[in-house]
Amino acid sequence: MAAKKAAAKKTTAAPAAKKTTAKKAAGDTRKPNAAFMKEMTPSAALAEIVGPKPLPRTEVVKKLWAYIKKNNLQDAKNKRQINADDKLKPIFGGKKNVTMFEMTSLVNKQLS
Repeated sequence: MAAKKAAAKKTTAAPAAKKTTAKKAAGDTRKPNAAFMKEMTPSAALAEIVGPKPLPRTEVVKKLWAYIKKNNLQDAKNKRQINADDKLKPIFGGKKNVTMFEMTSLVNKQLS
């Protein structure tokens, strides 16, 4: 009986290995979403932080996070919370602090 159980395990394990390699091969050909790569012009308030050149949304968010970390604007206890300084308040709609999830939607309003 033990031999039958071992044989049953071997037959179920082999197809699973093929599926994972197929997923990896499909994942390698993934292309970035064109909407994220489209260059957008930042507003005047956002341009003070990221620069006036048109940038893709992904680069805008990267530069914004670099600014937040450089100026130590993440809340010490709740890292999801961002405390606004004088440059970030106009971008955040006058709010003193926002969550990182709110930040992306507020930044999108600053891009055209």
